Amino acid sequence: MTHRSRRLLPVIAAVAALVALAACGSDNSASGGSATTAAPAGATTTAAGSGGSASSAGGTTTTAAGVTAGGISPERCAANKAAGTITYLSSFDFAAAASILDVVVAKDRGYFDDMCLNVSIKPGFSTSNYTLVAAGQGQMSSAGSYTEILNYSKGGAKFVAVADYGKTPVEALLVPANSPVTTLQDLKGKTIGVKGDIPPSLVAMLSQAGLQRGKDYKEVLLDGFDPVAQLKTGIDALPVYKSNEPGQLDRAGVKYRLFDPADYGIPGTFGVIYTTPSFLAQHPTAVQDFVRAAFKGYADAVADPPSAVAISLKEINAAGNQNYLTQDGETYRWQQESAIVAKGTPPGSPPGLIDPGVFAAEVAAYTKAGVFQTGAPSTDGTYNADMANGVVSGTSLIWPATGG
Repeated sequence: MTHRSRRLLPVIAAVAALVALAACGSDNSASGGSATTAAPAGATTTAAGSGGSASSAGGTTTTAAGVTAGGISPERCAANKAAGTITYLSSFDFAAAASILDVVVAKDRGYFDDMCLNVSIKPGFSTSNYTLVAAGQGQMSSAGSYTEILNYSKGGAKFVAVADYGKTPVEALLVPANSPVTTLQDLKGKTIGVKGDIPPSLVAMLSQAGLQRGKDYKEVLLDGFDPVAQLKTGIDALPVYKSNEPGQLDRAGVKYRLFDPADYGIPGTFGVIYTTPSFLAQHPTAVQDFVRAAFKGYADAVADPPSAVAISLKEINAAGNQNYLTQDGETYRWQQESAIVAKGTPPGSPPGLIDPGVFAAEVAAYTKAGVFQTGAPSTDGTYNADMANGVVSGTSLIWPATGG
């Protein structure tokens, strides 16, 4: 789902309140195939086996061996327990989205317990979480995109991505079915309605079509989060998440057309799990096994979507947001996001691994489009590919038959 200000949907007010409570209480390639772009300077690219050497943002840390098909070793179990309570802050309540649903399912089914991890999950909102994570009020969280992590890694705050499910943009630009806009170039001089901001992937797509932000199209701030009502305001186009607003319009019988950045070769990411360099350096086995458990939760959600969505809804209802996040909406969200993840995952690779080329392509394309106002950002230490690489063997997750 971020990154954008991830998923600015009807629940934003409720989520903001939940984040405030948490603060007081403590939560690709252009085509989606194998990337060929060089990795950003300073980033980790070396694969490591389960429990092997793991390079972190401040140097090299070493994770203890001890997770096999037979179980988790007492030494690794003790190292994971030493991390204490790990608070995971979701990026959009407990929505059935990549980097959220996988964690929720893993928690519900005891997969973190199997890894000797004490994990507490709290609903949050993507762009509000960075301050909390930087302050140690959350140790793991999910980002809307790699770009979002880069944008918030400033002012002394540092964050490091350890898994990435979505390797193509999750956003699209929507126009009414009867609109005279049939090409991106037709949007010159037209009005785009925005909820907060235009996602970077759409800025890059429009830029590639020769439309410069702030010059060739107008932006109008929209009220509310109902796409049916928003399309009646007279705007010419509406930025959407492919896993959300199209489903709302389908259920309302409203016809539309989508301009999908992925169809125009625009790179992007979503569903990114991250932590801080300091927590990774102090507790590398705990971070790696958090990712391991999340990957098992993700596999369960793909294998049995209704059961996974039911777990999501149970947590949503417990948080009191059932008026905003519904069974129909979350079922649609997971159907779409899991399909986008599958489409963007290179053949022979499991979902969730970090592809340095994807990150590099995103930074290059968005820099060219002027998304980063001060030029290309530093990517040094902003991701660690070894955490996810080390929990798989080929396409199989290394999972113990018994816990510690």
